[in-house]
Amino acid sequence: MQQRTVFFVSDSTGITAESLGHLLAHFPEVKFRQFRYPFIDSIQKIEGVLQRIAQAREEDGVRPVIMMTLVDPDYRALVKQADALCLDMFGAIIDPLSAELNMQPSLGVGISHGVLGHSYHERMDAINFSLGHDDGQTNHGLDEAQVILIGVSRCGKTPTSLYLAMQFGIKAANYPLIPEDFERMTLPSILDKYPEKLYGLTIQPERLHSVRSERRPDSFYASLANCKEEVRLAESLMERAHVPWIDSTSRSIEELSTTILQKIKVKQYA
Repeated sequence: MQQRTVFFVSDSTGITAESLGHLLAHFPEVKFRQFRYPFIDSIQKIEGVLQRIAQAREEDGVRPVIMMTLVDPDYRALVKQADALCLDMFGAIIDPLSAELNMQPSLGVGISHGVLGHSYHERMDAINFSLGHDDGQTNHGLDEAQVILIGVSRCGKTPTSLYLAMQFGIKAANYPLIPEDFERMTLPSILDKYPEKLYGLTIQPERLHSVRSERRPDSFYASLANCKEEVRLAESLMERAHVPWIDSTSRSIEELSTTILQKIKVKQYA
């Protein structure tokens, strides 16, 4: 298997560059060795990164790949001197936009984290909200929720809620469907007020059995028979309540979140 070294270089957290690094998955026959260099904000730090890039070139015998999000044009020019494939995210997108719009871009570090209306503070508020409304902990302030996820325990509600909050600034609550709900075959009464905010997650029973067994091995809760029954009843309940739902078994958090935003038509994402 071919091995290549990839460097993520940023003057901020590097999250943007690393997100684009997910595209590396399109080359499964290559083993990518990844190094992250956030907060590169001085000539000295640039020189240190360049030394490491040169070392990787020597070790691998092929050019490394650099994915960088550096605002300072002088820093970008220095990195581009390396014997490497340099993918300049700022130069590839911001510079052409600047030419098209005929204006100079703002050069503040971390500006990209505040686009699409979800600023840092909005995302922090959304994260706190989602943590406070995880697993039906409280009904207080539920009117503020933009999305309310429902589904059986361990089907992916919590990580999806937190991703919506962290990535999109969405205030997402989630409620577990429990045996009492199945006995009544009705949703928790508190949710009756928010039909337009509801979205369901389901999961293949075999996968649910595996996930629950890691938490409570050899329990009735984790047994395959119980998982099959809970999933069947949950899907039936959601259909009866006209709640749209999606199978989380083989979908990534990113795919689930994007689908939910489209279906619920959250303001500014509709």
